[in-house]
Order: sequence, then structure tokens, then C-alpha cells
Amino acid sequence: MDRIYAPWRSKYFGSCAQGCVFCTIASNPQDDEKNRVIYRDDKIFGVMNLYPYTPGHFMLIPLAHCDSPEELPLEIWLHLHKFSYKAANVLYEYGAQGVNMGLNIKKAGGAGIPEHLHMHFVPRYLGDTNFITSIGEARTYGMDFDSVYAKIKVLGAKYFIEKGI
Repeated sequence: MDRIYAPWRSKYFGSCAQGCVFCTIASNPQDDEKNRVIYRDDKIFGVMNLYPYTPGHFMLIPLAHCDSPEELPLEIWLHLHKFSYKAANVLYEYGAQGVNMGLNIKKAGGAGIPEHLHMHFVPRYLGDTNFITSIGEARTYGMDFDSVYAKIKVLGAKYFIEKGI
């Protein structure tokens, strides 16, 4: 696979001088719109992935800074999973035909931001793995990011706030 140099992404990987990007988002609710936060409560928040695999890719993240599930209080771990239970419906109503969800724990586990646990929800569409992805080893994003954020935020409110378990 070819490597494409993208230095503007460096602030999102590993430790950086400004601290953890997820902790910055967690501690600045006044910037939720700018940071593309779709949901927030006293234990977790949901945020759009700024470098999505497909349109609608978002993450649920504990407010607590930790790098592995066993470091979270069980109450927060269960709360995160209560919302992961609802997350697929957000993406199905958005138009996804399938969903990948999961955690990449620590750097060796594939986490791009290994110091702060986060759960991915990636909508999948028939044909989203096509010639350019399979042969060209590149991805295209054929939608406006801000319009995707606006729709996912509305659906997040519907499923994360309005509908109970």
C-alpha cells in the first residue's frame, strides 16, 4: 500500500503537546458543534470521526481518560455499551445497510489514538468496497461532511436521548 503524507492529521495520533484530543473534546462542551459532537452526558460522548471510513462513521467515547476497558469503572463500561446497543439504529436510519462496530485497544491493537479508549461505529453500504478501495488502495468520500454530521446528530438525539432501552 502506498503511504500518503498527511501531516495535518498528526495532532490526532498518539500523545501530543496539547494533550489528548478526546480529553480536550470531553472538557469543552461549549465547542461541541465545532468538534462535531453528536451526543453528550455525564459519562460518555459521541463524536463524528474526522477521518471516516464511510459517511456517518462516529465514535462513542468515555469522558474518563483511560486506554483499556478494565480501567473504566464498571458503571461507565456498561453505560458505554447501553449506548452502543442503540448506535446501529442511528446508522440504519441514516441509510447504512450494515454496521461495523468495535474497539481497537492500545497501539498494538490498532488504535489511532491509543491513550483514550473509543468505540467505532462504521456504516457499511453494498459496494462501498470497490475498485478504488480494492485495487487503488484508496477511499473516496462522496458526501459533504457537515451535512452528514447534521443528519447523524439529529438521529443521535432520536436514539440516544428520546428512545429508552
